[in-house]
Amino acid sequence: MATITCAITQSGGADSIQLGTWTPLANGDSGSPFQRPDWADRTIQIFGTFGSGGTVLIEGSNDGTNWATLNDAFGTSMSVTSASIKQLAEATLYMRPRVSAGDGTTSLTVIACARKILPRAWSA
Repeated sequence: MATITCAITQSGGADSIQLGTWTPLANGDSGSPFQRPDWADRTIQIFGTFGSGGTVLIEGSNDGTNWATLNDAFGTSMSVTSASIKQLAEATLYMRPRVSAGDGTTSLTVIACARKILPRAWSA
């Protein structure tokens, strides 16, 4: 049960995209918190070897201590058992992945993509 550090990278025009990557995540591991509540558009990509019963929960918290499973854009709990890309519905202060089940072969990568809205340039 390790805490996997989130590696942060920037991209996009004016650094408008921030990626948080946690890898490798094994059974029982959780990710260190990713903090980007001001960047409203957020997507999660999960891939790798799930192993037998492998499940990743995408959790959110506003205090960094009490965590709850977030929902995707359709209101479905972010309890993921196969490779996927999903948009998050809630914007919490912190978010993280947590592997709640799996076996010795479970080795997953989770990438959070956060996009900030850039102010429009006004023309006369």
